[in-house]
Amino acid sequence: MENNKTNLPALYTLVTVWFFWSFVAASNGILIPLFKEKFDLLQWQAQLVDFAFYAAYFVGSVIYLLLSAMMKTDILNKIGYKNGIIYGLIISAVGSMIFYPAAESKSYFLLLTALFVVGLGFSLQQTATQPFMIALGPPETGATRINLGGAVNNFGGTVGPLIVSFAIFRSVSPEAAHNATIESVKFPYLVLGVLFILLALFFWVSKLPRITNDEEVEAGVGVLKFPQVILGMSAIFVYVGVEVTVGSNLPEYLKETQGLVSSQVSKYVAMFWGSMMVGRWTAAVGNFGLSEKMKKIMWVVVPFVAFGIVLYVNSILNGDVSDLYMYSFCVLVMIISFFVANEKPVKTLLIFTGMGAVMTLIGIFTTGQLALYCLISGGLFCSILWPSIFSLGTAGLGKYTNQGAAFMIMMILGGAVVPVLQGLLADKIGIQLSYLLAVACFAYLFWFGVRIQQVLRKQNIDFDQKVSSAKGGH
Repeated sequence: MENNKTNLPALYTLVTVWFFWSFVAASNGILIPLFKEKFDLLQWQAQLVDFAFYAAYFVGSVIYLLLSAMMKTDILNKIGYKNGIIYGLIISAVGSMIFYPAAESKSYFLLLTALFVVGLGFSLQQTATQPFMIALGPPETGATRINLGGAVNNFGGTVGPLIVSFAIFRSVSPEAAHNATIESVKFPYLVLGVLFILLALFFWVSKLPRITNDEEVEAGVGVLKFPQVILGMSAIFVYVGVEVTVGSNLPEYLKETQGLVSSQVSKYVAMFWGSMMVGRWTAAVGNFGLSEKMKKIMWVVVPFVAFGIVLYVNSILNGDVSDLYMYSFCVLVMIISFFVANEKPVKTLLIFTGMGAVMTLIGIFTTGQLALYCLISGGLFCSILWPSIFSLGTAGLGKYTNQGAAFMIMMILGGAVVPVLQGLLADKIGIQLSYLLAVACFAYLFWFGVRIQQVLRKQNIDFDQKVSSAKGGH
């Protein structure tokens, strides 16, 4: 269905769920060092937190596709997108509530189960929400609505680690880290479960339009005959993997190389996820029809405004953030990269993955604040890879586009696998050298940028169309 006018009340209702997706995902970076210390885990075992959470997206997608195939109808079309979101919120609420008995019994397996269930709910919510938002107004402004959700999502990722860390530790003192227990996670996740229930009730009483998708799509796995889809799937797997692993292993890096304790890492974890916000807000400038001159001005202004917001929010819960001021030089490097890439998908991929690899290498082979800033800047250079990979991987698919998109989204599974692999490396060669895996991921994505040009050129597909953050992120 098409609307000539955007349904703003429905749109503002929908963006609320976007906040929680990144809020919870980024907060895993606070749980990982806590669980490692209190359960006496190896680094790879602690990274099972990410495995449980991101594997749920893959499992949820498979369940959704299988049930739709068995019922010979799209489940969301049958129940409606609104109900799909409500059911997803209820599932996530159940997962959050499981944290209480899991923490009481001090069961790591049950805590992982709780995160898995939360992730299952998110999988259904995301499947329903993005097409719902596009359908709330004219198709030509759908990208802007998705970007609004993305902006809220990015902010959730910035404040999540800060709020969860404060709820668990209450302060940044070393004593707070020592005194925290597994039971400390009960309260914040119980509150989160209540919020999910309240949000589900809010959606239930909200006058959201009933929207279904009447567009005919191709069934089966015929899309896999396109080499760009196979390449795109592998690239999404690696991209999500490197994004998650850099942030999730950061607390251990801070503890081993910077001498911090678990209660003190949230400032830097929030800066990593805040870097994602800085990059994506900058990319979103391209969606608002600005003149070339104004767009270039905003490419300079927006990232520093976003950086200022991250610093301000960080200072509320962590106090002094003056040690992060010099990180502005990393933001400047990202801005220069934007100007050079000029919104071209392949160019963006090559420049941002190349810079990601270089900055990570500097982080590995230097020490102190320079090394820390360079590793955190992985967030800046990961921030806009999703839309570039997605647009290139689905180029020229025609009636297979939706099917190709579904297969690529399933590759969020990379966020479950790569952090565990880095954890295994960290246990063998140390946390700092284990970031060589992130370098390898960036190198693969650089190769993808080179190879995808060749594949699309053979099909006479224009791979140099401008791209922004319209397709959002995971």
